[in-house]
Amino acid sequence: MTIEEKAAKIIEDVRAQTGTNPIRMFKALTKNDYINIHGPEHHILDGACLLMAYYNAGGKIDIDEALKKILYEGLRMPGAMCGLWGICGAITSIGAALAIIDGTGPLTADGTWGNHMAFTSSAIGELGKINGPRCCKRDAMIAFKHGIEYVNQHYGVKLEYENQTCEFSSQNQQCIKDRCPFYNI
Repeated sequence: MTIEEKAAKIIEDVRAQTGTNPIRMFKALTKNDYINIHGPEHHILDGACLLMAYYNAGGKIDIDEALKKILYEGLRMPGAMCGLWGICGAITSIGAALAIIDGTGPLTADGTWGNHMAFTSSAIGELGKINGPRCCKRDAMIAFKHGIEYVNQHYGVKLEYENQTCEFSSQNQQCIKDRCPFYNI
């Protein structure tokens, strides 16, 4: 499948998700064979799960339009941007979802532009302390942790979060094991 085909499938499948826990949605969708252990599909998947959970929690967005926007933004993010650009695609996907919720753009002066920068800074700072190599699943868990905190603090809705353990380490040839906060022995 091409990344465009995967992206369309992600949007179709996330639309059917219920509940207010974006991590559960993420883990359910990663069981599909079109989601690789690592890859740019996470640039769409992660933000789409946050948007769907936000909507299911009573968030006031046009979910179809929001998912269309996260598809567009996620497809603009290149693969391997974590190593080549110094910014994680999982975190940028959640940042894009927040911008979609708030209608934030490059000229926005209502405070959301800075709030989103603070979110990405916090999440990327945690990744920087862990160090590489990349793991799209670990990075997604950190992005979700910070994203759920952000949503719960700013939007008057409640997304579910529970501490995570990794279900993917056996699939990751570069797993950092004990250095990962989610590693499950």
